[in-house]
Amino acid sequence: MPLDFLLRWLTSLLTIALLGGGGYILYQWYEGELVSDRWLILSVVMLLWSFLGFLPILLFRRPGRDEPKPIRSDRVQQIARPDGSEIWVEFYGPDQAPTIILTHGWGPDSLVWYYAKKQLSDQFRLIVWDLPGLGKSKKPKNRDYSLEKYARDLEAVLDLAGDQPVVLLGHSMGGMILLTFCRLFPEHLRRRVAGLIVVDSTYTNPLRTTILSNLLLALQKPVLEPLLYLSIALSPLLWLTTWLSYLSGFPLLTTEISGFTGRETRGQLNFSTLIGLKASPGILARGTLAMLRFHEAETLPQIPVPTLVVVGKSDIATRPFANQHISQEVPQAELAVLSPAGHMGLMERNQQFAEVVRVFSADCLGLKR
Repeated sequence: MPLDFLLRWLTSLLTIALLGGGGYILYQWYEGELVSDRWLILSVVMLLWSFLGFLPILLFRRPGRDEPKPIRSDRVQQIARPDGSEIWVEFYGPDQAPTIILTHGWGPDSLVWYYAKKQLSDQFRLIVWDLPGLGKSKKPKNRDYSLEKYARDLEAVLDLAGDQPVVLLGHSMGGMILLTFCRLFPEHLRRRVAGLIVVDSTYTNPLRTTILSNLLLALQKPVLEPLLYLSIALSPLLWLTTWLSYLSGFPLLTTEISGFTGRETRGQLNFSTLIGLKASPGILARGTLAMLRFHEAETLPQIPVPTLVVVGKSDIATRPFANQHISQEVPQAELAVLSPAGHMGLMERNQQFAEVVRVFSADCLGLKR
């Protein structure tokens, strides 16, 4: 989401300032320009924080009994697309079970579904895929990262599900892809798609539904969009500073602020941070620019299938009012609020999330609870 990209720039700049400032102060002390040993202590503290700041941040978080891990399936299929991209698709659960297709958000990849894959694959066949440009999916050669491109990719993934109706689940930008899919492929609704689950998402430009929306909208044209184009041009440098910033711990703090409520475990915080840092900043910038043009408000009343809208009560990235609006405008929609939870409620409140998905999907696909 755009908020995550802004925080990535902020953490990179803070890390450069911390490392550069510590090195400069140390040099000035060595040259005798700064006499007091307090300057030496300050410079050492700043340099240590630059490279080891992540350790105290993680150690002060509680460990969990089941921490997320980068687990992938050995049942894989790859789909070649006309634009040169290649979609990496994984399968979990019994082959003949009712199917849920999971679409992740922008930044992480399908590894974000760690808990959902464990908790739902006993009853459902899960099809998860990496958005082209992220994870194991190859990026498009034409540099098309639009919501329409990903909606067409979702249709290709849907073809792997067979003839039985499925439930489509999308988190964050994944939910935006689902709404775009509904506009482009209304013929699939009811016949091939039995229901939708939209998680912590929005129906319009996400700057309108995030925290500090008025300020960010005012900055969109003069500041944010030029910053995104600069990120494309400086992608390798930004990627390097992003990983350097992880050592300082700043990305852990921003991940907690934007995605969690402080009740996450040590592993959940670290895992969510790391999978969000892997992607190329240039690719993330192109996808973020596409999101700024997103608007599917007119699509909502035209959705004819049961829809579950799930939102974390404390989500600041896609605030609850946006999800509530989706649930009010879609004719057969219901709203489920995870509490306490933020934008990453699917991880922080994973058992509650899995249960609401299980119950809704069972109803849509005609299963006994």
